[in-house]
Amino acid sequence: MHNDKSVTSTIGHLIDGQLVTRAERTQPVFNPATGQSTTSVALAGKATVQDAIASAERAFPAWRNTPPLKRARVLSKLKVLLEENADQIAAMITAEHGKVLSDAHGELQRGIENVEYASYAPELLKGEHSRNVGPGIDSWSEFQALGVTAGITPFNFPAMVPLWMWPMAVACGNTFVLKPSERDPGSTLFIAQLALEAGLPPGVLNVVNGDKEAVDALLQDPRVKAVSFVGSTPIAEYIYAEGCRHGKRVQALGGAKNHAIVMPDADIGNAVSAMMGAAYGSCGERCMAVPLIVCVGDEVAGKMIAGLSAAIGDMKVGPGTDEGNDMGPLVTRQHFEKVRGYVDAGVAEGATLLVDGRGLEVPGHEDGYFLGPCLFDHVKPGMKIYQEEIFGPVLGIVRVKTLQEGMDLINAHEYGNGTCIFTRDGEAARYFSDHIQVGMVGVNVPLPVPVAYHSFGGWKRSLFGDLHAYGPDAVRFYTKRKTITQRWPGAGVREGAVFSFPSSR
Repeated sequence: MHNDKSVTSTIGHLIDGQLVTRAERTQPVFNPATGQSTTSVALAGKATVQDAIASAERAFPAWRNTPPLKRARVLSKLKVLLEENADQIAAMITAEHGKVLSDAHGELQRGIENVEYASYAPELLKGEHSRNVGPGIDSWSEFQALGVTAGITPFNFPAMVPLWMWPMAVACGNTFVLKPSERDPGSTLFIAQLALEAGLPPGVLNVVNGDKEAVDALLQDPRVKAVSFVGSTPIAEYIYAEGCRHGKRVQALGGAKNHAIVMPDADIGNAVSAMMGAAYGSCGERCMAVPLIVCVGDEVAGKMIAGLSAAIGDMKVGPGTDEGNDMGPLVTRQHFEKVRGYVDAGVAEGATLLVDGRGLEVPGHEDGYFLGPCLFDHVKPGMKIYQEEIFGPVLGIVRVKTLQEGMDLINAHEYGNGTCIFTRDGEAARYFSDHIQVGMVGVNVPLPVPVAYHSFGGWKRSLFGDLHAYGPDAVRFYTKRKTITQRWPGAGVREGAVFSFPSSR
């Protein structure tokens, strides 16, 4: 247990509709802008997780049999409560994560859109029906709930990513145990309490804060039927393997190294503006961030560098609570040191550091985790800053001679989460979209995050599992199909045995 005299409160768990603070262990929750902690989070042990699973298991039969329309009405009410409490939720995100308030509001809005989509449950769960598939035989499919499901979510979107998961899970009739990031758990727990206020019965949604001990308890418990995860690739691989080993349906979204190709015919001004937000928004702590710009030709590289350097000079970096700031701090001291180490490595490996954010100081916030925007030129495959996911405000310029050369680099990378191309050439855009080996593609769109009624997910080592997150794929992930074939022979009819395999002939 940490003994921090500055800690004044402890964030606990939500189990069976009640707030529970069991301090088997605790961990400080820091404000990244100040480096100070006034809050700790309780880390659940195996027993606490098992209590949450038991609560979800008890709630499942009644919730499964609740008509989808009634389940949808709870989510519709939650949408209203989220909108009414948006300022408070955004402030909680900024205080624990560090992102600027406008970004926190944007995150929450994308989460609300997923709640809205989940509220279409009566339409999404209608199933399929075929009459007279054979003489007097009807057949239909139903999408039935799995039981207790679980989600493990990352620090970078403490409101949005949980809302990718549990609203659709409960809309489909499941119950849910959520394990959010222990780095910024406050907003996640508050939203779960709003779900209770909206009418979600106790036990349908439970929240357990914790670390690997809590994760393993969820993965190993046979009562949990499905687990969804978003985070880094090494952890995603572990969760996928461990969950599958224990017989669970698993969806694990991993890391990314997203490339943006800029063609010679691109609108450079728009490309520069787009890349500023894509690279430095949320301090680069997004799986859809773009840390690599692949410039087709040295002239394009020169124009992009000039535009980016000027725009970086106009950026304002400071606490996220200041509406005038464009970028806040990194989430923790440890992560700050890790990202700064990547900048050191880039210099050591021979990339040209054009803008160095390592010496940034924010007056009055000297203990905050602030790293200024960094810009490299002559980044090459094989370099650490090219190969690995940095998750920080570090942008690299890669130079190629042709579109195909740039696409070959992207297709050869181990990650395939997102990518984009900036061009005025429709033929080039179509060729790129058709042949690139990446799950989410933007054309003059830097962050091609699908809307709530499509689905989110990458290729290669960016996704482990068969289905993408939220949208139509989420209905399939959180349900199991049952197909029923039915025939009622006429009254008094006695039929002989049929030994041939049945067909519709």
